[in-house]
Amino acid sequence: MASEEDLRTGLSQPWTSIGLDAGEMSLDGPTYEPHTHPRTMGSMPRFLGHYVRGEHLMPLEAAIRKITSLPAQREHLEGRGLLKPGYFADITIFDPAVIIDHATFTKPDQLSEGIDYTIVNGRVEFDPGKLTGAAAGRILRGRGWQPATD
Repeated sequence: MASEEDLRTGLSQPWTSIGLDAGEMSLDGPTYEPHTHPRTMGSMPRFLGHYVRGEHLMPLEAAIRKITSLPAQREHLEGRGLLKPGYFADITIFDPAVIIDHATFTKPDQLSEGIDYTIVNGRVEFDPGKLTGAAAGRILRGRGWQPATD
């Protein structure tokens, strides 16, 4: 929908944050979906590896803010986006010299490289090379959410 030049311009603005609208995808088993968009597995690694490290669009610290605290603040997600006491521990430990996406439209389920651990709500979900079986995620609802009335 946007040219590469437009994408780089948008990503480089200090006020833009990055989120992901892809659904969660199982890597195997009965809920595995082989035909999804590559962004499901590679958006943030692509941003960090290609645009931040490769294209030098911004310092790594600015990029981390753009995918953590800035979207959490924009969406008013209380207790998210920063590492501080009382906040949920949502952490990805990665090697900034290695991180890169491998997902493509023909093979969208390819894991990215350079991610060591993913911790969700304080529980390790991804341990080098494998899922742990933990299911610590939960639905996040913004200020405007109201339960359905029947």
